[in-house]
Amino acid sequence: MQNQVLDRDFWSRRDVLQAGACGACALGLVGLLGAPRDARAQFAQPGLIKARRSPWFTALDAGQIRCELCPRHCQLAPGRRGSCRVRENRGGHGYTLVYGNPALLQLDPVERKPFFHVLPGARALSVSTAGCNMACKFCEVWDMAQAAPEDVYAYDVPPEAVVAQAQNARARAISYAFGEPVIFYEYMTAIAALAREAGLLNLMHTGGTIAREPLAALCDQLDAANVDLKGFDPVFYRDVCGGELAPVLATLKQLKAAGVHLEITHLVIPTLNDDLDRFRAMCQWIVDELGPDVPLHLARFYPLYQLANLPPTPVRTLDRARAAAREEGLRYVYIARVTGHEGENTFCPQCGETLIQRLGFVVEEIRMKDGRCARCGTPTPGRWG
Repeated sequence: MQNQVLDRDFWSRRDVLQAGACGACALGLVGLLGAPRDARAQFAQPGLIKARRSPWFTALDAGQIRCELCPRHCQLAPGRRGSCRVRENRGGHGYTLVYGNPALLQLDPVERKPFFHVLPGARALSVSTAGCNMACKFCEVWDMAQAAPEDVYAYDVPPEAVVAQAQNARARAISYAFGEPVIFYEYMTAIAALAREAGLLNLMHTGGTIAREPLAALCDQLDAANVDLKGFDPVFYRDVCGGELAPVLATLKQLKAAGVHLEITHLVIPTLNDDLDRFRAMCQWIVDELGPDVPLHLARFYPLYQLANLPPTPVRTLDRARAAAREEGLRYVYIARVTGHEGENTFCPQCGETLIQRLGFVVEEIRMKDGRCARCGTPTPGRWG
């Protein structure tokens, strides 16, 4: 029964996307968040594009431009788009095509982001658009992330309306998640500025492929980030993720240095990135470069997209990885997508007390006061209030 509950939850993120594609977009935002004030935002529209000029481009010769947002630095001739599918050269100027047209707006527990050291039990409004600057063969939202904006259903929701919807839903945070927030950077930062004024936290779940300068500007608005560290092998990143490892490691170090609360998610995929020795090396790097208190979420893989031929990750594989991570010095190691596993809980590294007891995304009990263990007083890093 627990696995059935988990599977329904796991697929619900795609159900939201497919509602529009199946002609059932009458669900709109009314069912998710309550009726929006602007009628345009109530229903998803096919192929909605909202273009806005972006400062993150450099002019080159012959009308060409270079995108400076991520390490790919796509060089675009007039009329061409970057590999993310959402950034375009229009007449020698760079534009984002996803400023105010999210393909997903969804109210979730903050634990689903996943953040286990941020506002336990609170709700966050998740925002995402079409497009991505990676090409993971195991992408969980491929019908949104691996698509151009004209190929998906999207809502007409400007930044101020996103914040208003979050407040209306009594969310305590806005989460830029599910798809890749780096590619809708301009939209994200506009929302984040308004969210901060409204007293909401800004949370980002990202693959971490972003250039140093835009990340530095973003850090001023971020309260917490969860970065997918998909593996610790450059070949795996190239062949399975369509990206590079080095920029992700640089992003992790920059976020930590900037004082942004940091958590890491590592999806364990059978036969592809489950080598225990390499995993130990990854954990050693985290301890040495980021510190032992960075929470690490070990997520169970489920077959889908281009890796539908692989089996789900055995729970014993996750158990071995969790034990190895703790042996390497990490203090907060979680197991995700195995409902009822003790690895969902937060334990005090000093006395072993259960600080936060969870069942899936539900917080059942908290034994902390002001971020400290109720038994021994040891502090646990996070954003608790």
